[in-house]
Amino acid sequence: MDEKIAPQLEELTRALGDLEKTGIRTEFDKLLAYRVPPELAKESILRKFGGKRKILKVKDLSASLKNIEITGRILDLGEKAIRPQEGVQESPSRLYTGVLADETGSVMFSSWKELPGSIGDVLNIRNAYTRLWQNRIRLSIGEQSLVSIVPNSSIPPLSELSESPAKKLIDIGAADFSVSTVACVLQLSHREVLVRGKQSKVISGVLADETSRLPFTAWVELPGIDIGSLIRVEGAQIRMFRGMPSINLVSSTRVSLVGPEEAEKLAFTFESAAKEPALLKIEEIASRDSMFDVATAGNVVSVRPGSGIITRCPECSRVVQKGNCRVHGKVEGIRDMRIKAVLDDGTGAMFVMFPRELAETIYGKTLEEAEQLMFSDISKDAVYEDLRRFLTGRYLAVRGNASQGEYGISFVAESSWVPEDDLAVRAVELLQRLGQDEEDSGFEGGINLA
Repeated sequence: MDEKIAPQLEELTRALGDLEKTGIRTEFDKLLAYRVPPELAKESILRKFGGKRKILKVKDLSASLKNIEITGRILDLGEKAIRPQEGVQESPSRLYTGVLADETGSVMFSSWKELPGSIGDVLNIRNAYTRLWQNRIRLSIGEQSLVSIVPNSSIPPLSELSESPAKKLIDIGAADFSVSTVACVLQLSHREVLVRGKQSKVISGVLADETSRLPFTAWVELPGIDIGSLIRVEGAQIRMFRGMPSINLVSSTRVSLVGPEEAEKLAFTFESAAKEPALLKIEEIASRDSMFDVATAGNVVSVRPGSGIITRCPECSRVVQKGNCRVHGKVEGIRDMRIKAVLDDGTGAMFVMFPRELAETIYGKTLEEAEQLMFSDISKDAVYEDLRRFLTGRYLAVRGNASQGEYGISFVAESSWVPEDDLAVRAVELLQRLGQDEEDSGFEGGINLA
C-alpha cells in the first residue's frame, strides 16, 4: 500500500467498513486518478458515504434518505436487461427489482448489482438510499451498498408476510402493496376509459369504515354490490397518487358481501360511515401522511402569490407563464381563477388550494367580474391584492383531501363554508377566557377591586 494514502484508507475503513466489498476503494482511486489530493479525496468520500448510519424499519422509510441500513425478507425478485443508449458501446446492464418486507410493511427495491439471495431469504442492506418512484417510496441499492444474507432472523416467515394483512382504512399507506379490509360502499359510478387503445369499463367510488374513507377503483365487475353494500375485500392492490392511497380491485382480488350476522358485529354501519366528517384539528391532519375526505376550520392568515386570475395550458392544464407552457411551449392559454391560502387553527397551519368554483363562491366574484376589476385597475395584481384584503383573517371551514409535501400539508378543498354554528360556541369560549383573565388579574368590569 502506498504510504502516502495509507492513513486516509485506514480512516475510511474505520468509518465505512471493508472498502473493497463496498466499492468505495474504487471511488477513492478514481478521485486520485483525477489528481485530487488524498486528504480531499478522503473528505469527499466521507461526505458522500459517511455520517451516522440510520437503522430503519420499512414503516420508517421516507423519500430522499441516505446511508440507511434495513433488514427484510425478499417477497419478490426479478431482473431485466437495460439496453444502453444509442451510440454507447457497452453491453446491456441488468437491473434487479423486487419487494422487501419486514413485520411493519413492504417496500419495492431496485439494485444495479446481483443480490446474494433469492425469494424467501432475509437480507441485511447497508448504505442504501430511498427515492420516490411513481409516487411511492423505493429502496435503492447502489454499487457501494453492502448486502448480506441473515441466516437466523426474527423476521416473520414468507408465508406470513405474503398474506394480505387485514387493515382499517386509516392504517393503509405507502408501505402497503396488498391489503384486506371490510368497508361499506359510499359512492359508486361506472365509466369507460381507453386502455392500450381499447375501451374498458371501470368502476370507481369511495369506501368507508369507522376510521376513515378511501377512494377505490375496480377493473372487474362487482355483481350485487351497490351504494350501501357492506363488503369484504381480500388481496386488493394499493396505488399511490399525489401521496394519497387508493384501493385497486383487480382480477385476483376477492370481493364478497358481508352477511347480516357479521354486519351486526361491525363498529360501523352505512348510516354512521356516511355522516359528514367531523372537524379535525390541523395538528391531527399533520400527524398523518395523507387523509382523504376530511374537514377542518381555521383563520386565513395569508393569501399566497399565485392567487387570483391565472392562465392554463389548454392541453395539460398547467399554469402558463408569459404565454409558455413548460411542456407544450407557446400556447394560447385559458383563463382560470384560484386561491392559494394558509389556514391556521392555533394547533397548526396548512396550505389550502381553492379551485375556481370555490374561489368564486368565497370571493363573491365570478371570473368575468374579477377580469373586469383587473382591466379597470390596469394591474395584473389587482385581483390578488383584493383577495388579500377580503380574505385575510376570515374564519373558514374546508373539506377535501390532505397530503404531506416538502413544505408541509397541502390541502385541496372540495367544499368550504363559514361555520355559523361554531361561531356562537367560539364567542362563548372567548368571553369565558376573557372573564377568567379578569378574575385572575383582580379586575371586574374594568375596575380594580384591590
